[in-house]
Amino acid sequence: MERLPFQVTGAAEAYDGIVKMPVAVLLDNVRSMYNVGAFFRTADAAAIEKLYLSGITAHPPKRALSKTALGAEETVPWEHSWEPVSLSERLRTNGYEIAAIETSVHAVDLFDWTPRFPVCVVFGHETEGIRPELSALCDTHVRIPMLGRKHSLNVATAGGIVLYELLRKYRRLREQGR
Repeated sequence: MERLPFQVTGAAEAYDGIVKMPVAVLLDNVRSMYNVGAFFRTADAAAIEKLYLSGITAHPPKRALSKTALGAEETVPWEHSWEPVSLSERLRTNGYEIAAIETSVHAVDLFDWTPRFPVCVVFGHETEGIRPELSALCDTHVRIPMLGRKHSLNVATAGGIVLYELLRKYRRLREQGR
């Protein structure tokens, strides 16, 4: 059985030749270019299919983004759209489960969630979260367990946790032959 890589090196052509996890990330109105760059690096490391950037989320080429992406902006497929709702609808039409990563009354725990691959995970603005109209379109709301006094994480940190939990779950499915 083919294993997913934990690290991708080389040019964009090398990224095209690897087995990609059927996961996309949608960043909507993420204001920090450093956070966007960190998402590019994590997206490369976890070998996701595509990074979607919407609203005010920065996209390459930007120096601050490149500073944290360390070249991953050259290897990870990405697309920018000003309108995240139509983008989400397009992904759903293509069979993606749309999952908001945000604490809400209906959110399921990340570790209890059984994603339906392919999946697109949605992250919103660092302080305001996901726009209500985008949140309403999501099939699932997923929360990261918060056991301390603080009730939120940096968006890029949250992205790393979610992507690697998805990688763990996807590898398990592949090992079971599904």
